[in-house]
Order: sequence, then C-alpha cells, then structure tokens
Amino acid sequence: MRFPGWNGEPVAAWLLRPRNAAGPLPVVVTYMGYGGGRGLPTDHLFWSAAGYAQLVVDSRGHGHDTPDRGMGDGTQWVEGFMTRGIDSPDTYYYRRLVTDCVRAVEAVAELPGLDGRRIVVAGASQGGGLALAVAGLAGDRVAAAMPDLPFLCHFRHAAAICGDGPYQEIAKYLRWQSRHRAEPAFATLDHFDGVHFARRATVPTLFSVGLMDPVCPPSTVYAAFNHYAGEDRTMTVWPFGGHGGGHGSNPPVQLAWLRERDLAPAL
Repeated sequence: MRFPGWNGEPVAAWLLRPRNAAGPLPVVVTYMGYGGGRGLPTDHLFWSAAGYAQLVVDSRGHGHDTPDRGMGDGTQWVEGFMTRGIDSPDTYYYRRLVTDCVRAVEAVAELPGLDGRRIVVAGASQGGGLALAVAGLAGDRVAAAMPDLPFLCHFRHAAAICGDGPYQEIAKYLRWQSRHRAEPAFATLDHFDGVHFARRATVPTLFSVGLMDPVCPPSTVYAAFNHYAGEDRTMTVWPFGGHGGGHGSNPPVQLAWLRERDLAPAL
C-alpha cells in the first residue's frame, strides 16, 4: 500500500493480514532498522501468523521504494542519515521520517477490517526509536508501544561512547567537518531525541535492552525508559544480548505482554 507521509509524499508499506481472519483485527505498525527498507512481505510473517494485522512501514531513503526527495538544506555527511540536514531542526532528516511514521498510524486507522483502537507501534533499533517517537506524538491514537533496543536515544551520550554503529557518524562529523559546531548540532538532535519523546508518552510500553549491545548501549536505552511518562512500563533485559537482543526469544515475550493488556486478536 501507499499512504501520504511528509509533505504528502507517498510512503510504501506492506499490509499483512491473517488469511480468512474475522475483523476487526488489532494492528502492529512496524518501523524498520537503520539502513534497511521494508524488504519483502515474506520477511514479516510472525505477527500475521499470530492473528494480528501488520503494517510494515518503509524508511524513506533507506530502501528502494520510498525516496527521500526533500533531502534538506545544509550539511550532508556522506556516510549515512545521522547528519543529513543537521544544521536545523526544520531540515533534519528525522523530521521527515518521524512524520512518515506518525502518518502511518493515522492511515492504518482508516482501513476496513482493522481495529483503530488497538494499534501497537513496534520496531527494533531505529525502528524502536521511531516507535517511541510515535508513542510520544500520536497520543491516544496508539494503544501500546514496543521499542526494542531503541536507537535515537540520548544522542549526546551515545555519540561520545559508541564504538560501533550509526552514532559514530555524528562523532566523525564533529571531529572532521565541524569541530566548532557541536552545540548547534546537538541542539538540532535534541528535538528528535527519544528521551524527550518518552517524557510525552503515556501508553503501556514494553522495552527491551541487550546489556552487551555496542550499537545502542544500555545506558542510552535506560535513559529513555527512565524518563518514560507512562506508569505501565516494562523492560525485558537480555544480559548477554548484543544488538540483536533476545533474537527469536523476544516475540513470545511481546505476545504474552499484549495478551495481558487485552491487545490480542480473538481466537
């Protein structure tokens, strides 16, 4: 399917439904990790197999189906997206991507056969950070959030300590391209920090963290978790988990958590 995202530009998504399922179905809106688009429908069969509808949202510029036409003015660091348009919150890349992700929730609520009162936002890494942002921005249009190993949290700390992953793009930019612009750069990044979105979010949330994650260090994940405004917040801890967290062991935890909150499909 396609829905209008930032500036009305079309965003690609996969909508998967269980075959012959009676609606209205709860929906898991899934956001993608850094550097990857929506992939193929067969990459995303878990939630439909469990009886849910799922909307898999493409990330503009990351895959092949949703270009980032409004690339923004100002700095374009060649390695990735973290400094694209970083000179201003108005031009920063994640302003466009986060808008796409909020619009996905609005779009899926209008589709027939789906339960607009039971929309769950989810994702891992960048997808987890985007789910957290949508939870903070979409208000009561979202029933719950499941950010796994969320990226885009506590930028200042992450850029200083990470030895792996996209946070390094920020450090390299400040090291080689703009040594004297650290504060303006972080002033832009602060507008899109998951810690601040967490302060606005009140829906039930299930985080996960890998205590050996070099890409999204535990301290950055806990920064968002500890500032989360909702009372119903749970953290799944994988003590020896890297950036994959609990891998295939995590979805059953999510299913059980959703059932406890009456967000499971009818049997």
